[in-house]
Amino acid sequence: MNQLIKTLKLQIKSWQRQPITRRHALFAFGYSLVLSTTIFSCSSPQNNTQQQADVPKSDVANQTNTNNINKVVRIVRSKQLTALAVLEQKRILEQRLEPLGYKVEWPEFAAGPQQLEALNTNALDIASTAESPPIFAQAAGTPLVYLAANSSDGKAVSLLVPANSTAKSVKDLKGKKIAFQKASIGHYLLVRAVEREGLKLSDIQSIFLPPPDANVAFSQGKVDAWFIWEPFVTRNVQQKVGKVLTDGGNGLRDTNNFFSTTRKFYQENPEVIKIFLEELQKAQNWSKNNPKELATLLAPITQLDAPTLEIMHSKYDFTLIPITEQIITKQQEVADKWYTLGLIPKKVNVRDGFLTPEQYTAITPQEVLAKK
Repeated sequence: MNQLIKTLKLQIKSWQRQPITRRHALFAFGYSLVLSTTIFSCSSPQNNTQQQADVPKSDVANQTNTNNINKVVRIVRSKQLTALAVLEQKRILEQRLEPLGYKVEWPEFAAGPQQLEALNTNALDIASTAESPPIFAQAAGTPLVYLAANSSDGKAVSLLVPANSTAKSVKDLKGKKIAFQKASIGHYLLVRAVEREGLKLSDIQSIFLPPPDANVAFSQGKVDAWFIWEPFVTRNVQQKVGKVLTDGGNGLRDTNNFFSTTRKFYQENPEVIKIFLEELQKAQNWSKNNPKELATLLAPITQLDAPTLEIMHSKYDFTLIPITEQIITKQQEVADKWYTLGLIPKKVNVRDGFLTPEQYTAITPQEVLAKK
């Protein structure tokens, strides 16, 4: 091909040195067309396709994957105590979502309210909280969607008192300083606990502190009690800083945990959500059936020994629950409670955050739906 082009160019130059006649002009024009056509054919799509075919397939695949990975799904880190930790450590979701063009990030937050603040500001896509944070978020105008319910895990939330405390019941804490994260499960269970003893929330001194700050205050004796969850409970007990006065078991906790997202993320990423719940359900089953393997998997990450993790994990049920009318009704009761106490500025219709039965059927694993 190169030799042909060279020959044609030399022929045209030779004509340029000769007197121009009508015949020469016609021949020159004709050869120019041949040259143009020849050069064009050398760079035609067919030829480019052949050149691309010569590129190693692995390079083409790598380039395609790089171009596709342009979306991120951010799922809250679970502090290595729930099935979410299994998904993160085994990179299961990354494997499922990469072909769809997603990568997965696992941001960490102090507690549920901080998660839903991040959800509202587009800094988080999927949150995992107790019942109260979504209600406070809805009251603040967050366009929240409840994706799935989870087991209550009541035993994993406890009211700690100092190891040398003489308190025998919640009633003994009347007038005392009790720390908890505002709008958290600790807040809700404290309300339940004081009411069960015939007291009101105003009968104790509420100290609003996020878990890290409350941990310091409790260890320094600046508060008289602390409603908190794992791993703080077991750590304080093992270090003989605190002891459990009561926990969310024995009927104190009457609500579920929830996985939630924003309306926008749900509408734009239904397939991602479906895959997330499918893999979460598998991780729940594995965690429940393999306690020793679960502790071994997470021990290096938590820097806790496996036996301690087994104690903590035994307080979790590792169960996804289908969204039912009963769950929605209970969530409305909690919302009404917070409004009655004056802790949210307006009445909340929690149903605004729930999907239709048909929509839940489309994203919920069949194994979970069968529990209805």
